[in-house]
Amino acid sequence: MPVNPIRFDRYKSLKPIQDWDDLLLVGWREWVALPELGVDRLHAKLDSGATISSLHASDIVEYSRGKQTWVRFSVLGDQSGAECSYPCRAKLIEYRSIRSSNGHVALRPVIETILYIAGFQWPIEVTLSNRETLECRMLIGRLALAGRCLVDCSRSDVVSR
Repeated sequence: MPVNPIRFDRYKSLKPIQDWDDLLLVGWREWVALPELGVDRLHAKLDSGATISSLHASDIVEYSRGKQTWVRFSVLGDQSGAECSYPCRAKLIEYRSIRSSNGHVALRPVIETILYIAGFQWPIEVTLSNRETLECRMLIGRLALAGRCLVDCSRSDVVSR
């Protein structure tokens, strides 16, 4: 069952978006945040051609926390115009085989976190992978976008200027 994004109206109650007209118009690239991971600024590519979202992570270490498996990793982000490293921790959902755009298949850890963009937020699944050679440190796939965002592929930074 899809989760609707939530609009934050400065200290007022949360309002779910339900109408087609209320889809968030975004560009193919936007600034986002991952508040549960402590990442407050990250450039992301919004890609309806990709199924699942992907986040550039390094130093990924799996560990046990009680009866649950968690992962510890680092994320490179942007803070006040300078690159910075965010130490992150998240519960491991599972490992999934993911086929990249060049056809290479890799087994990647999957976590769930909150995506925040332009005053809206909702939970998404994210794979952790090495995206250091790519322009954007995060790719937001169609599972995270469906029913929430309308992507204008001719523009970037529409909601995050």
